[in-house]
Amino acid sequence: MPRLPRLSPGGMVVGVLLVVCAISSVQLGGSIAKTVFDRIDPAGLTLLRLVFAAAVMLLVARPRIRSWDAGAWRAVLALGATLAGMNLLFYLSLPRIPIALAVTLELIGPLVLALVQSRRLVDVAWVGLAAIGVGVIGAQAVGGDLDPVGVLLALGAGGFWALYILSSAAVGQRVPGMGGLAGALVVAAVVVAPFGAAGAISSTLADPSVLLPAFGIAMLSSAIAYGLELLALRRVPTRVFGILMAMEPAAAGIFGLLVLGEALGGLDLLALALVIAASVGVALSAARARREPPPTTGQLPPLP
Repeated sequence: MPRLPRLSPGGMVVGVLLVVCAISSVQLGGSIAKTVFDRIDPAGLTLLRLVFAAAVMLLVARPRIRSWDAGAWRAVLALGATLAGMNLLFYLSLPRIPIALAVTLELIGPLVLALVQSRRLVDVAWVGLAAIGVGVIGAQAVGGDLDPVGVLLALGAGGFWALYILSSAAVGQRVPGMGGLAGALVVAAVVVAPFGAAGAISSTLADPSVLLPAFGIAMLSSAIAYGLELLALRRVPTRVFGILMAMEPAAAGIFGLLVLGEALGGLDLLALALVIAASVGVALSAARARREPPPTTGQLPPLP
């Protein structure tokens, strides 16, 4: 039986740092997005972000769409639709609830997907723990301390996140390189256009400077984050990557506090801790079940 190459300790350290930088890039982008909602509505900003990200990815990936067969096109269209739903619902939730809680609720989608795919009793327990965390957030929404619409929007974004994992895997199998992602970002921009075009155009005409933060958000949350993750996955096992990605809500809480001044209460922190613990537990469970699990079981990818 051939031996797998061992990862050097130095490479592992660099890989972990790259993952941390990728998480920071995504959550910094989300926090900056929330600061410009007084200049452009969430749907308009979602559209601008997708347009900028698609333009950069097209230049970098240069997809060979003529070589795509019908199956590849279906996969790219599905990925684009899920990207559109995930980004739009997430951004619509941000003006209503703290970003850390929005990211926490989003994680439920990948957790439920992991449960469905694994069918292991231990994963039922982990998802149950996450459900308690969601229950804590839901109780605050019912009590009037949180906007219930924002909670539902974030949960909807989590559902699209789960679909994104499945459709991203399908694109990866059918389209080489990053060309599939570039095409999917174009599709996502087209899908969001009916909801965000009016806001994007009117806001840009009223204040052209809004294009600068929109471009920065697209780079932070998409281009830079994807590049860092790609480099990281060459240095760390996917089981380690999955555990680290479970720290997304904590990073969102830190940047939410630093950039937005969003301080979380005791119940918010409890819910965040429960979901993070569940995410780490699912990643560890998948790592024990397989030496190197596929992305669709234990790995929790970031917001594109």
